[in-house]
Amino acid sequence: MSTYTAPDAAAAVSRLQSLIRIPTVSHLDEAEVDWEQFRRLIDVLPGLYPLTHEHLDRELVAGHSMLYRWAGREEGAPSVLMAHYDVVAASDEGWRHPPFSGEIVEEGGQRLIWGRGTLDDKGSMVAILEAVEGALAEGFRPLHDIYLCFGHNEETAGDGAARVVDLLESRGVRPRLVSDEGGAVVEGIFPGVDDPIAVVGVAEKGIMSLVLTVEQQGGHASTPPRLAATARLARAIVALNKRPFRAGFTPTNLEMIRTLGAHARNPLRFAFTKLWLTKPLLLLLFKRLGDETAAIVRTTQVVTQLDGAMAANALAERATATVNIRIAIGSSVAEAVEHVRRAIDDPLVRLEAHGPSEPSPVSPTNGAAWQAVKDSIEETYPGTIVTPYVMLGASDSRHFTRISDHVYRFSPFEMSKEERGTLHAKNERMRVDTFLRGIEFYGRLIGRL
Repeated sequence: MSTYTAPDAAAAVSRLQSLIRIPTVSHLDEAEVDWEQFRRLIDVLPGLYPLTHEHLDRELVAGHSMLYRWAGREEGAPSVLMAHYDVVAASDEGWRHPPFSGEIVEEGGQRLIWGRGTLDDKGSMVAILEAVEGALAEGFRPLHDIYLCFGHNEETAGDGAARVVDLLESRGVRPRLVSDEGGAVVEGIFPGVDDPIAVVGVAEKGIMSLVLTVEQQGGHASTPPRLAATARLARAIVALNKRPFRAGFTPTNLEMIRTLGAHARNPLRFAFTKLWLTKPLLLLLFKRLGDETAAIVRTTQVVTQLDGAMAANALAERATATVNIRIAIGSSVAEAVEHVRRAIDDPLVRLEAHGPSEPSPVSPTNGAAWQAVKDSIEETYPGTIVTPYVMLGASDSRHFTRISDHVYRFSPFEMSKEERGTLHAKNERMRVDTFLRGIEFYGRLIGRL
């Protein structure tokens, strides 16, 4: 496909709306999942994308994850385009428009598609399907196989994607390129750089929930001990909060700084391009500039859940705190656990790691796979600076590093800081224009595969 053909915009938006209205909410406790909604979405796709389902083979993996194979013209290493269609829970409370309404709202001269999953991550799934459907309508067939992988539980276990990788590995499939959600087209995130920036994840941090547990004798709250279980746990949390992980730049951090620094205004351009001289000062700047930049340069830790006594007038026999840890490239699960153990320094606080996942390998920023992603971004968003970065969150693509050395994480949408703040929060929405640009990105990328 040498040129990109734009889809019928109104029809594409309507299809996205219809899928936003299906509440495919995932839960850690899968007994709480309404699987009928997942089956409903799976069943509706052939009617929305008839050419895709006529020409591509689809199979269900782990019950609800979808794997499509688009046969290429020649033998050769395939590519994988990924997204997930499960979403985090949302109630109507606090939303300006209902989270599963898919409403189109005009705001500030922009048309917005409202709803849970627009940005994370049904928008990407629909953009991929729209691009594939459009390419098939033009009679296009890729040179090598293209797989589409749509996970059903990325927000929780992520084992749907892991099972897909098991299946592909058993068939000897080793992709030349894997593309999944991740960075986006953003502005104002790097001091001194005025141009829009496309941040492409070439790696992602590891992730772990570390549960701190204190168990003590219970009793009536009217006769508390000198140090109750909850107080001991609180002391441990305070001690941990005072001991952040050591900060440092990874090679990917430094490549990002050099790439963006070349486009910065002076004197910042000097600071960002003369790293042999300015690196210690820049590290201090990144630690203090904001939450996002601080997270880039270290393993992060934050207590997200607390649990104590069963009643207001009872002593807790068991008090727990869950620490969400995102492990920096170059570190490890074991190193993170040891840091927490030393920071707390209390043998009565037990540590237990849940769902530990090591940081991913780093994909290269040269070669045909990287260039295909980079060129597709630059054609879709002219004037945008493309830079690698380390993704702070976890994605299904981490499983694909088992079978591919070229895994890239990029959501092809413009996202303001406010819009990024709606991910997993209230009032998630997407600009119609950027959704259509996302289709364009995938159309251009498909033409290079």
